[in-house]
Amino acid sequence: MRIDRRFRGDSRGLSLIELVFTVAILGILAMAVVPFTQMAAKRSKEIELRRNLRVIRTAIDDYKKDYDKAIKDKKIMDVANRSGYPESFEKLIEGEDFGGLYAYKKKYLRRIPVDPFHPPEVGEPPKWGMRSSVDDPESDLWGGEDLYDVYSLSDGIAIDGSKYKDW
Repeated sequence: MRIDRRFRGDSRGLSLIELVFTVAILGILAMAVVPFTQMAAKRSKEIELRRNLRVIRTAIDDYKKDYDKAIKDKKIMDVANRSGYPESFEKLIEGEDFGGLYAYKKKYLRRIPVDPFHPPEVGEPPKWGMRSSVDDPESDLWGGEDLYDVYSLSDGIAIDGSKYKDW
């Protein structure tokens, strides 16, 4: 006597209901993962922005310290209306010997770091908001006298609710 396979309990495939149920669960899990990956990407950009701001600001401060040391050691003359901060990013990249304070041109940056939330166009240098030592701390306009501080040109809002340009 031959037993029909349809009625035996050892069928070897998935039913349509099991397949739909599995796909639905995978879809729900995928929808839950997407916001986490977006948040992780934003968080990594924020970390990069903080690091790049710290690198630039440290370079500016180091330049100012060396300028003040050169004046103190009488390597250069103190000039009226000169703050001692670099005139531009280029000065930080090209370097300065401060009248013989160093036997070489001390360079403070190898290149201008990129703002991850305001990347430059292809072939253009990175752009940052700049403030001089005589500018209002809340000003968005650079006076052009020197490079005292930098900020992001992005209008975005950080994960903590603050604005990137206020960092």
